[in-house]
Amino acid sequence: LVGSEMCIRDRMSTHPKPKVKSARLLAELTQAQLAAKAGVSRQTIISIERGDYAPSVYLALSIAHFLNSTVEDLFPTAQEDKS
Repeated sequence: LVGSEMCIRDRMSTHPKPKVKSARLLAELTQAQLAAKAGVSRQTIISIERGDYAPSVYLALSIAHFLNSTVEDLFPTAQEDKS
């Protein structure tokens, strides 16, 4: 990894893992279905679920919409996770 990619991975490692996968499964959607709805690749959804990729605000809002959730619920911060 180089440059900004390294910074994103380093930053994500300090935050709790996103809850996108559990919400997606609850919504009975496959990764491919969620990706199509959000207008991204399946690989992007995989990376978000693993916590390897921090989505843009717009993508996070879109994913939250399709999963009937909120950005705050799907992408908790380290501070929120401790409470």
